[in-house]
Amino acid sequence: MKIHQKICISCPAGCHLEIKENGDGTFDISGNTCPRGKTYAINEMTDPRRVVTAVVATDSAVTPYLPVKTDAPLPFGSIQTLLKKIYAFKLELPAKSGMLLIENIDNTGVNLILTRGSEK
Repeated sequence: MKIHQKICISCPAGCHLEIKENGDGTFDISGNTCPRGKTYAINEMTDPRRVVTAVVATDSAVTPYLPVKTDAPLPFGSIQTLLKKIYAFKLELPAKSGMLLIENIDNTGVNLILTRGSEK
């Protein structure tokens, strides 16, 4: 049996979770003060995901970078590939907030969107 320690980020409480990984693929979770902690712990152990935030380069000297983010949590395995694409990307201005930049990243259904627009 393996024991993992995680801090839950599902709510502001930040519970310190202890996750016991049983040999049969099940988990015993303790330390959570709400039901979301158990869900978070299981997801972290079986399919960890994160919302990715970054900046993308533009063709403007006035606004050389604009913020972007994924519209849903992305599986860990796809994050490095996405970051390489983001940092190789050059956005032509003008651009509007909410603009879709990369659709269906690694066939996950998750998209990359612009979170702030800018004129030329």
